[in-house]
Amino acid sequence: MSTPAEVPGWLSQVPYFLVLATMAAGIVVVAAAYFKRGPALIAGALLLGAVFRGFLPAERVGMLAVRRRWIDVVTLVSLAVLLIALAWVAPKL
Repeated sequence: MSTPAEVPGWLSQVPYFLVLATMAAGIVVVAAAYFKRGPALIAGALLLGAVFRGFLPAERVGMLAVRRRWIDVVTLVSLAVLLIALAWVAPKL
């Protein structure tokens, strides 16, 4: 049996860049004056980050690992819920 090939270090940053790209898309949507869709997209990015941080091992999440796992997950989910509430109450322009 052969040993698995070592994974390159940059591959552990893929979850971080996925979250970052989704947040950037949400900011672009907000800049285009869609004040309900943009925060919802950013909240989705935060929830995606919480899922990555919650289920991936520490060596695979890259820069998403800031503090202890449960603190990161609680913080990301809390911010996502607040943004969803913001998107819900934002007036349609």
